[in-house]
Amino acid sequence: MNPRLLPLSRSLCYFFTLDRKFNGMIVTIDGPAGTGKSSVARALAERLGFEFLNTGAMYRAVALACLEQDIEPTDDHRAAELAATLVIRFQHNRISLGGRDVSEEIRRDEVTQAASLVASNITVRQQLVALQRACGDGVNLVTEGRDQGTVVFPEAECKFFLTAAPEERAWRRLRELSADGRELTMTELLNQQAERDRRDETRTCAPLRPAEDAIVIDTSHLSLADVVEQLTRHVQQHM
Repeated sequence: MNPRLLPLSRSLCYFFTLDRKFNGMIVTIDGPAGTGKSSVARALAERLGFEFLNTGAMYRAVALACLEQDIEPTDDHRAAELAATLVIRFQHNRISLGGRDVSEEIRRDEVTQAASLVASNITVRQQLVALQRACGDGVNLVTEGRDQGTVVFPEAECKFFLTAAPEERAWRRLRELSADGRELTMTELLNQQAERDRRDETRTCAPLRPAEDAIVIDTSHLSLADVVEQLTRHVQQHM
């Protein structure tokens, strides 16, 4: 599961929805930030004995590289050129960029904001979608993101879309930041979250939305264990 990120020549965002056969079972978990996607996907993969893919971390890695090389995340051409040169790898729930572990660095606030901008870059999305699909070839995979069930793996056997109330999502992020010694106000978080949601939901390429056959689960009042239990039952029905 360590393919290199390669540039692509096709310009159509939905080129990747064309038929392709996978030998393993694919479980997709999509939804906006703060709904628990990463924690749920990681726990579900461990419970099922599947591989786990955090696609949001890929976009964060590209965003981090842009910031480190003084490339504006909104500069589509330069960001895509840079993305085509990067080597992104996952191992033991850690992500490396060019051989350097960046698992903590990609969680910085400025990287979070830049990642949403980078994710709107059609060419970057093409490159990362190719990498994501390669990761799912021949393995049982739980993958989380914003377009996994709609664009990357439209043929996935099980698709889920997690939601939560805006205030609950912001509180979760606030607790996460406080644990890391970083401080933002609730108002700041809600504003950042609303702007990120707007970009994700209105972008031309792979907008955030549930797949037509996805199971939608509101996690506002559910524990991590409760959500994982629900998803496990659904997946086991298809195994």
